[in-house]
Amino acid sequence: MAQVKVYVTLKPTLLDAQGRAVQSGLKALGYDSVQQVRVGKYIEMEVAGDQAAVDREVREMCDRLLANPVIENYRYEVIE
Repeated sequence: MAQVKVYVTLKPTLLDAQGRAVQSGLKALGYDSVQQVRVGKYIEMEVAGDQAAVDREVREMCDRLLANPVIENYRYEVIE
């Protein structure tokens, strides 16, 4: 059983409205050193199978459901 950590973020060229809202909130709290905030999704899964099968299935899951490949990038880590 492999533990998989998936990170999904908006593509860098897109405006991250949620990131801007968080940055504004941090500045309002006095954290003026924060220059930029990007907000994304973090997903943990446990997936059965050998390394090749896990890689293939996770990529397919990301492309089909977990991320929107038109506007989002994703990366993942597999921990045995």
